[in-house]
Amino acid sequence: MTELHLDIDSGWVAGAIHCPSPNCNSRPVDEVSLLVIHNISLPPGEFGSGRVQQFFQNQLPSDAHPYFASIAELRVSAHFLIERDGSLTQFVSCRERAWHAGVSSFAGREGCNDFSLGIELEGTDDLPYTAAQYATLQKLTNQLLSAYPLLTRQRICGHSDIAPQRKTDPGPAFDWKQYFAGLPQEESSQ
Repeated sequence: MTELHLDIDSGWVAGAIHCPSPNCNSRPVDEVSLLVIHNISLPPGEFGSGRVQQFFQNQLPSDAHPYFASIAELRVSAHFLIERDGSLTQFVSCRERAWHAGVSSFAGREGCNDFSLGIELEGTDDLPYTAAQYATLQKLTNQLLSAYPLLTRQRICGHSDIAPQRKTDPGPAFDWKQYFAGLPQEESSQ
């Protein structure tokens, strides 16, 4: 697996494929304190099509699949995408606000895009994720936890946790226990 290294000054991860999205802007606060796990596949349930990259770059051909016509005009992005084979693509610098959470709230605070990073896993709510995806997700998360002191294990959640009336991802197929097993234990206060 490729080594990953987050350059805190630029917000870009070395070892990731860089595929800049125009769907981002400046954060209103200089803070990263939440990590949101999502899933995506385009078309739904199909993997390895390259359509997610097109979607996040506003280049999704609306006539290529019936589902695409309903989403082609949306302007969304995430910071990262982890494909089924574990490959990592970065669309937005961690220093900028990606448009991944939508109407959302965490711990009573609205507008999660303002203070979060978004990681998309290529998948669906009900299909198991791959070992390669968990390995890359753990590696990336460990880089992010090291770089952002306000980001802790307790501040990692699913899209469904911050937008429960709208979203279900990463879904019941996501194994939180497996994911957290690859992250450092936080020191308990005494």
